[in-house]
This record gives sequence, C-alpha cells and structure tokens, in this order.
Amino acid sequence: MIDLRSDTVTKPTEAMRRAMAEAEVGDDVYGEDPTVNRLEQEAATVFGREAAIFVPTGSMGNQIAIRLHTQHGQEVICESRSHVLDWEMAMMAAFSGCQARMVEGDSGILTWDRISRAFGPKMYFRQTTGLICMENTHNMAGGTVTPLDVMQEVWSGAAKAGLPVHLDGARVFNAATALGIDVATLTEGFDTVMFCLSKGLGAPVGSMLVGSSSAIEKARSIRKALGGGMRQAGILAAAGLISLNEMPKRLAEDHANARLLAKSVADTASAIIDLDRVQTNIVIFTLKDDGDAAAFTAALKARGVLASAIGPHTVRFVTHYDVSRKMCEEAAGIVSQLLAQPVMA
Repeated sequence: MIDLRSDTVTKPTEAMRRAMAEAEVGDDVYGEDPTVNRLEQEAATVFGREAAIFVPTGSMGNQIAIRLHTQHGQEVICESRSHVLDWEMAMMAAFSGCQARMVEGDSGILTWDRISRAFGPKMYFRQTTGLICMENTHNMAGGTVTPLDVMQEVWSGAAKAGLPVHLDGARVFNAATALGIDVATLTEGFDTVMFCLSKGLGAPVGSMLVGSSSAIEKARSIRKALGGGMRQAGILAAAGLISLNEMPKRLAEDHANARLLAKSVADTASAIIDLDRVQTNIVIFTLKDDGDAAAFTAALKARGVLASAIGPHTVRFVTHYDVSRKMCEEAAGIVSQLLAQPVMA
C-alpha cells in the first residue's frame, strides 16, 4: 500500500532501530536517563532555548504549555481549525479550565490584527485572555506556513499586551524548510514551542516542548500530572535524536512529492484545490458536485493507495519518507484516473 493518510504512519529507520536497541537508559522520572537528557539538551540547543522536555505526544506537549501559561477561567486565542481546538479532546477546558476564543485565519494564518480584535476586555466581570496559541505549519489549512514577519508582529504585539505566546509546531521543521530559515530564528519570539519527532521526522514516539528553564521545570510537574512520566524512555529518545539531527535534511523531498500529487488533482475537472496552499507535505482538496470523500478514499484503497477523508467531500494526502517519488508518481496516476471518472455522490 502507498500510505498517504499521515506522516505519523512511518516505520523507524534501520538506524533508529539500532539506536533504540543499543540505547543507554535510566529512570527518567528521576532524571537519570542519559539518552533522554541528551535529547532534551540537543533539542534546546537547536531551538536556542534554555531547556526542553521529552513528552509522549504532541497533544500532551501543547496541553502542558497551556496549563503552565494560564489560570482557570481564562481564554486561549487559537485559530478556528487548530489542532489544540479540534484534536486534543477538549483538554484545554478539562485540564486547564480555559475556553478557546476562536479566530479564523487566512489559510490558517493568524495575524496580529485578527488576534488583537479577539482580546477579552479587562473587566472584573468578564474572562480575560491568558494565552495566544499559533500553529505552524497549519494542518487543516493544508500545511500552510506562517511567514516570519507575521509571527514577529504577533510576538511584538503580545509582548506589549503582556501575553504569552505558544507555538504548536508539530511540523515546524517543514515550515522552516519551506521558508529556508532555521527553526531557532523561526520560533525565537515564542514563550514555548512544541514540536513532534513522530510526524515528518519519523520517530516512532515522542514530541518535545522547549522554553525557559523555569517553564520547563514547571512543565515536568504538569507532565507527571498527565501521566507522562516515563521510566527507561531512552529507548524512545534514541530514535528521537536521529529524527532531530538527520531527518529535517530530507523534508524538501516530501514537499516536492506533495506538489506532484497536488498537480495531479489540479489537472482534473472533478476536484477543487488551491495550489498556493500546497506549501509543505500536506495536500487537501474538495470533490466537486458533493462528491463522496469516503467513497473516493475507499476506491483509492482498492487501488493500493491509502488517504484520509477529512470531511464529507474533502480528502487529504500527507507525504513522508516512507513514500518514495516513484510511489507518489504511481499514486498520482491512480488519483488522476479516479477523478476522471464520474464523481461519486
């Protein structure tokens, strides 16, 4: 099967498997796992931060950040289709006691102008804004990239307003690759940044949260409260080190493959796709005439291609290192053939 459902489906590389088998380990709850400690130190260095913490999932990393930046009863400003809103099980409310203040971005991109209009007024009888949360790249907008100058304006405005800013950077290395700048520069104004090792970077498990030493010290207690205290986690961190240091170098290949798939969709008359939004490794398109996305993905599966129906009429492809250029070319041909047939309604 050519699996284009997500970049989370990748298998560990042979180098990762060897590193995991040979990893030096200890009890990470006691801070004694040398491989976890090394991963945290190197992640902090890559992002130009004081400290980092290894967490099992990106969702946990985001929710730790929300908890440490906010107080119960506050609002968190986030994009209207953001991961922290739609895909993290309402934990913003359940765990941190906060409600989301949704702001629609332009192709998922939040500007300071839009954010500032969503602030809660400073009145004793109304909840206040506690945190701004951004997402780069933006998953459900199709992997779109927020440019550096847009984020710099947000950082400046938030600082003047006295508000912390967190980045859900699950695929921030994809954003950095697309913009041609390093992740430290791209994220320098955020108070905390979460990034995934297990998405485009290919690790089997794990994400990182980076920030100041004081923030990460608090994050350790919050991670434990969420059940994220792991023991001999160096087995996982060993793969994460390879993801962090080696896998970003090849992300441009995934972006090129996504573009190939997107063009195969754009060349048909049966689907709607905005090629300007295909900036990284995600391709999202809509079937015309209320075409049945579930039926379309079922037809793809029958031809050996796995994809996701993310709405009644909307389909998503995600490229990654387990799908080669040749496989993507084959998938593009199958997609073109199916879209040339009568739309499934």
